[in-house]
Amino acid sequence: MLYKTNAKSLLAISGLISWLLLLAYVLLNAESLLSGNGVPKFAFPFFSNLLIVVFIVSVFLFQRIQTETLKGIDFIGYLWNLFSKAGVAAYLSVALYLGYRVYTNYIGKESVLLMHLVYQINFGLLVLFLAKAFYIWRQLLLYHKNKFLQIAWDWFEILLAATLLLTVFNFNYTSYIFLPLLALMGFYILFLCTNMKWVAYLTFNNKSRSLVLLGAILLSCYIFFRFFKNTADSPELAIDYSDVGFLLIAMLFVTLYTLAAFLVSLFSLPTSGVFEQKSEDLLNFQRLSQSIQQGQSETQVYNMLFESTIKAADASAAWFELTRAGGEPQAAHLLNINQDQISRIRHLLLAYNILNIDYINNNLNRNPGFRELMLPWKSMAILPIKTTKHLSGVLYLLKDIEGGFDRETVNVLRTFTSQTTLTIENLRLVNESLQNERYKEELKIATQVQESLIPKTFPTDSWFEISTHAVAAKEVGGDFYDFLQLSESRIAIIIGDVSGKGISAAFHMAQMKGIFHGLMQQDMAPSEFMKQANSALSRCLERTSFITSALYIIDYRMKGFMFARAGHCHTLYYNSMMDDVFYFQTDGLGLGIIRDKSYANHVREMYYDYNPEDVMVIYTDGIVEARNANNDEYGEDRLLYMLKQTYHLEAEDIKWAIINDLQDFTGPGNLYDDQTLLVIKFKPST
Repeated sequence: MLYKTNAKSLLAISGLISWLLLLAYVLLNAESLLSGNGVPKFAFPFFSNLLIVVFIVSVFLFQRIQTETLKGIDFIGYLWNLFSKAGVAAYLSVALYLGYRVYTNYIGKESVLLMHLVYQINFGLLVLFLAKAFYIWRQLLLYHKNKFLQIAWDWFEILLAATLLLTVFNFNYTSYIFLPLLALMGFYILFLCTNMKWVAYLTFNNKSRSLVLLGAILLSCYIFFRFFKNTADSPELAIDYSDVGFLLIAMLFVTLYTLAAFLVSLFSLPTSGVFEQKSEDLLNFQRLSQSIQQGQSETQVYNMLFESTIKAADASAAWFELTRAGGEPQAAHLLNINQDQISRIRHLLLAYNILNIDYINNNLNRNPGFRELMLPWKSMAILPIKTTKHLSGVLYLLKDIEGGFDRETVNVLRTFTSQTTLTIENLRLVNESLQNERYKEELKIATQVQESLIPKTFPTDSWFEISTHAVAAKEVGGDFYDFLQLSESRIAIIIGDVSGKGISAAFHMAQMKGIFHGLMQQDMAPSEFMKQANSALSRCLERTSFITSALYIIDYRMKGFMFARAGHCHTLYYNSMMDDVFYFQTDGLGLGIIRDKSYANHVREMYYDYNPEDVMVIYTDGIVEARNANNDEYGEDRLLYMLKQTYHLEAEDIKWAIINDLQDFTGPGNLYDDQTLLVIKFKPST
């Protein structure tokens, strides 16, 4: 870190001195042109070219070091950093040039010295803009890189740097010798511009914001291009920077990549909302499926159903009626509708004899009865939660547009209700089976097995400290964690959540523990472990079961860790160098959900360098999905806030601060799911 700070200081000084010397050279030559016979007295092309190269190299290397500090996947942050710290240079250039034009119009004549000063300042602003843009695009272009792409980029930088030799030795880059090579560089740039995987990770709102920023950056490119093009043929210029081939190629790359990113974002914008909704539906369906295995209450399942269907249908209003045997239906959830409106709608539905049946009406205004109610909604969907034996509840969804429930949306909604029906039936069967003494005995055995699988202590080390917390909501939980010392300086830590309860959960935990210790003896990467574990579990895991997991390999000597997640909760992290708390947003699908080779496409691996005093919080969904008496979730935001308040403490104190806050939030005895928490704090090396 100290080395980079010193290097940045030296580069900044080098850039400033070379620019000032270049300015003095330009002004002396401009003065001699004015006072002489049109021939500059201080014409030393090699000296001026050397100053140009030194300035460009200093600025580009400075921005390279500066940009390497940017990490994470906040792509809008990258674009804003580029615009706010470099893109505005073009607008400063415009303001400077307009000021120059106003001044010359005021005095009634051109000022050659002032023109050269403006030209020289604009040259500095251009190099600053290109350097910042070049390395910001490098960061984004190499997102999810492979070895081929890394090599391709390295060669591009080498070839681009080689063009500086043309400037040093005053070669004409437009000659027939170099023109074909420059054309090849153009095709090379077009190839590099096809690598923009980061755009796919932008949400609809972020893509809209990115279009504004990319448009502003494109305008910056145009402003600089227009200024230097218009001034290139000026006979008064003592030096012409449009002849610098390096700047032309860098400008071509920056402009083309910005334009490509703008077009990709623009053309993918209409489909972003669809993909986001599909992703949300899949996530909600997975959570609903998990609730079967996690022993959640019926109330929690209905809450999840209500929230999921509203998002999937984008409903304007809704309510859910809970049906009890021998009692009147009770409205358990309401959205943008009151009891009076519900009573009027139910009375009309009763008259039409369409209560408690699957019913879709996409044009309520065509029905005289609904038209007389004078309600603002134009589409309705009724979705009962029922089996062949009894009715559990009815979901009513309303939209304020005609044709609001298309076939695809209705299919998604029916999938949710079918899954909910299955969940409720399973929960009731579990509750009935719990009354059986034999099942209680199984739970006792499973508890003993589970306790033997969870490590009681972690290894102590001067590089880090670990504090753990684990509590089961019922006799047997589905959470587990374990560790394995791979070498003197490397340790593997795994955390997971097994679907199901009882003997099956304990058995699957034992299987997972065996797989972990067996595979990690081979010291394989986390993503490869997930692939192998999925293959092994696919042979012994029931079709209705799956396991979410996350595996971390910490290397103390390299001061970094790599990890992969299989559908597990996102890792919470505090970066002491950036003083920032964030979640690692990585891809991953639960083990056993997909049971073929295509599973490899659903797991991603990430490597991260840690700093002294960094904190990593690993947990299961029982932490963030814990609810209070008002049915509010504890949530990821509150967990993140707690780490912000406690990152300076020891790992043990951080853990207890989070657990105490969680218990204050949920209240006593309000434990619905297993809760597991691991806090890892990296220490300064001794």
